[in-house]
Amino acid sequence: MAEKSIIALDGNSLSIADIVAIGVGDKKVTLDPAALERCRASRAFLEEEVAARRIIYGVNTSFGPMCNKIIDDHEIEALQVNLIRSHAAGLGDPLKDYIAIAVMAVRLNTLVKGYSGVRIELLEHMQWLINQRIAAYIPESGSVGASGDLIHLAHLSLAIIGEGELYYQGELRPAREVYAELERAPMRLSFKEGIALMNGTSAMTALAAFALFGARKLLNISCVTGAFAIEIFGGIDDAFDEDLHRVKPHPGQVEIADNIRRLYHGSGNITLRSEMHDLIRQQKLDGPVFETSINVQDVYSVRCTPQVLAPVAEAIRSAEQVVETEANSSNDNPIIIPEKKKVIHGGNFHGQSIGFVMDMLCVAISTLCNLSERRTNKYLDKHLNEGLPEFLIPGTLGLTMGFMGAQYLSTSTTAENRQLAGPVSTNTISCNASNQDVVSMGTVAARKAFKSVSNAKHVVTLEVLADMQALSFRNADRLGRGTGRIYERLKQDFRVYNNDHIFHEDLVRFRKLLFSSQLFDDLAVYWSD
Repeated sequence: MAEKSIIALDGNSLSIADIVAIGVGDKKVTLDPAALERCRASRAFLEEEVAARRIIYGVNTSFGPMCNKIIDDHEIEALQVNLIRSHAAGLGDPLKDYIAIAVMAVRLNTLVKGYSGVRIELLEHMQWLINQRIAAYIPESGSVGASGDLIHLAHLSLAIIGEGELYYQGELRPAREVYAELERAPMRLSFKEGIALMNGTSAMTALAAFALFGARKLLNISCVTGAFAIEIFGGIDDAFDEDLHRVKPHPGQVEIADNIRRLYHGSGNITLRSEMHDLIRQQKLDGPVFETSINVQDVYSVRCTPQVLAPVAEAIRSAEQVVETEANSSNDNPIIIPEKKKVIHGGNFHGQSIGFVMDMLCVAISTLCNLSERRTNKYLDKHLNEGLPEFLIPGTLGLTMGFMGAQYLSTSTTAENRQLAGPVSTNTISCNASNQDVVSMGTVAARKAFKSVSNAKHVVTLEVLADMQALSFRNADRLGRGTGRIYERLKQDFRVYNNDHIFHEDLVRFRKLLFSSQLFDDLAVYWSD
């Protein structure tokens, strides 16, 4: 196996890109030797504490509000399995198998950090499951995100102990059957290991990683569609001038304006500010007032793209930092600090940080959709589209419909994302006999964000198709350096829509092209030499 196809989990350096790559099968995992030494020290100290008959939550006590019930030493391993079986109580559609594998990877990275007190055998077993692409069956509904993702991770734990069902080679099968086929024994958990697997934020973190991976690509493509818009409508370049944004220096605004300016650099479609005055004066007719064909200012969905997308860019960046911090944290309970001889009971499993930034991401993605949908509407409305054909129809108006029907996809999905933008991390409901009296709803927020990003891909896909259709009528031959390169690449898969085929076919093809390829991972490749 090539070294570049392996990610060494050490508890400290797992990135969002790593989580996604492991989930989809582009990368396998190994365990960092230095991290394993920390894990051995943690387990050895925990074993000493158990032998000394220390009272440790979840090791020789029961759970939640029953933590004052002390468990006999002969039953402390049965306690772990009972916890898993009782909490494997989710319902709803299962998480996609690639997300379930990512959940396993995030949980493994947390345990490898060395403060959970689990055995090396458990870590190696989880590594084997990931690399064999054996995915737990994890129903989507159940977590309140307070003792972490208890229900989600209980279902994950079933895959580890060989109970219930799991996905292998694309099929949902009984776990025992898969283990037998692969001639591998399931794990028999020791003390602390059930709660170490379950107390944590790994499900919400993996879902958040996939949501952010998609959000980053959406933002890049929105820079491209912003550049296409000013080229198609032939505005002046003032709105993206570097000095304009320097005097309102929000980092996201400066970044978006810079990206768009670099993409359209060299364009023959845009009126330069230095030339605008003479060009307009040359159009003067007799009389006290005359109308110019040059857009002195474009509509806000074109002109204000940097200002609208600024907080979107900043929200994505902020959420990425939070999610990567969470993915590399010890978030179970209790925490074992062997070098300080401490077993600490606390609440690192609480998912408020993830819940908060996922709610913020939903607001950001809804804002991105608002912008995209309004630009698409401008292309299609004959009263707004500055001479483009009505609904971008290339044939006989009325007999053919162009993009008329497809616009409903964008409008309805944008409306749905506005609804999803409502926060859920504020909706705490006391549960667990009021032991969990403040909960994060972090996993609900992450699921909501994942759905919002998926929806936004529909909206942006249609806008890109509208860009390409509009450019089939005008201005394609004078595009800037970056926009021209992108247009030529997309044109390989684009066909002008003239009602001779089903529109859905184009949407499916382009959505896959835009979001399942690496075309827009790095915009700089389009303006660089």
